[in-house]
Amino acid sequence: MNRGFGGFLDFTEFLKIIPIEYSEQSNQSEQSTQSPYLCVMKTLFLVRHAKSSWDNPGLRDFDRPLNERGLHDAPKMGQLLAKQGEMPDLLVSSPAKRAISTAIYFAEAFHINPEKIVREASIYEAFPMEIVRLISSLPDTADTVVVFGHNPTFTEVANRFTEDFIDNLPTCGVVKIKSDADSWQSFYEGNSKVVACYFPKEVL
Repeated sequence: MNRGFGGFLDFTEFLKIIPIEYSEQSNQSEQSTQSPYLCVMKTLFLVRHAKSSWDNPGLRDFDRPLNERGLHDAPKMGQLLAKQGEMPDLLVSSPAKRAISTAIYFAEAFHINPEKIVREASIYEAFPMEIVRLISSLPDTADTVVVFGHNPTFTEVANRFTEDFIDNLPTCGVVKIKSDADSWQSFYEGNSKVVACYFPKEVL
């Protein structure tokens, strides 16, 4: 199997395999929190990468690492979702260093092997419609997906699913979107809506 940036899976390669495997502890936690009466079919989390460093002006934008605040916020935001019982079936990230680094902290909070993170090159510098197309192409075997990326695109995509205008999705901010769609291809504004926003300055 081909591996992408840093040993992570390419999105097209991932579509050929089954969803990520959890540790035994995570499986037990997931089973205990699921309800047979849950009507929501798909859940999407949009996560903007944590705060990045500008200390090295000669560094490519793609290669900028997290700064001290980013290193503080990313693991804590991942832990926040994990403590709420969130158990994603799939993590998809921009290959930019600041996004992948954020995704790794979330993966660790969910007890998911970081090598299971799927990298998708199109997320970096994507326009909103490219993210919408990515969402529609997600595998239906994954009911809960976390996507890590960048602004201003993620703010614009989030606003498609809410009547409460989001002025700016801050670094390491998380938007949770629930849908009664039974497939990602049918996931759209009419059957999906923002149900929660978690911003580091408000919840940490």
